Amino acid sequence: MYKLAPSLLAADFGIIKEQLAKLDEAKVPYLHLDIMDGVFVPNLSFGLAVVESIRKYTKMIFDVHLMIIEPERYVEQFAKAGTDIFCFHIEATKDAKATVNKIKKCGMKAAIAVKPATPISEIKDLLSELDMVLVMTVEPGFGGQKFMEDQMEKVKELVKLREENNYKYDIEVDGGVNPETIKTCFASGANVIVAGSAVLGAKDISARVEEFAQIAKEYNI
Repeated sequence: MYKLAPSLLAADFGIIKEQLAKLDEAKVPYLHLDIMDGVFVPNLSFGLAVVESIRKYTKMIFDVHLMIIEPERYVEQFAKAGTDIFCFHIEATKDAKATVNKIKKCGMKAAIAVKPATPISEIKDLLSELDMVLVMTVEPGFGGQKFMEDQMEKVKELVKLREENNYKYDIEVDGGVNPETIKTCFASGANVIVAGSAVLGAKDISARVEEFAQIAKEYNI
């Protein structure tokens, strides 16, 4: 099933409550929250306080993407702050399996993200336990980058592995998604779409949400 996850990183924080309301009115299911530590990626974003403070303004599922080293240190805190999906980078932890178990123990869904240079083989042994896999279609850390179409091979590989093994995970893509590149994502088999400026930077947020939904229908996603 198709799910749109607009990235909070692209929001205007001066009117964040109003923008969240627009997303809710458009029946957007997910909100993607990028947490950056300036170490794992060369940029800083926002943290627990922001997640907790906006939780009361929306019922959207909080899809939290942690671009931080040793994400296992913060599992409990993000659960308490209102996180629904805890997504961490396979490259950022020494014990991914233990982290997944910890996430689920705290009542959240577990997701793993892979950088463009990281092969799916790095997470193959964990796929049976995951609720979602995030394929980065840009280098993580900054918005506004060009969509990396070669990453669709990973999406196709994940589709194949899911079918062969009867796994249940969603396949999410993040980076450079717009009304054109989203078609490539759907054609490859992705069903959870992260979009920043393409949605929250649009003149008419509701119209863009509907446009994406119509494209999803064309691809039977």
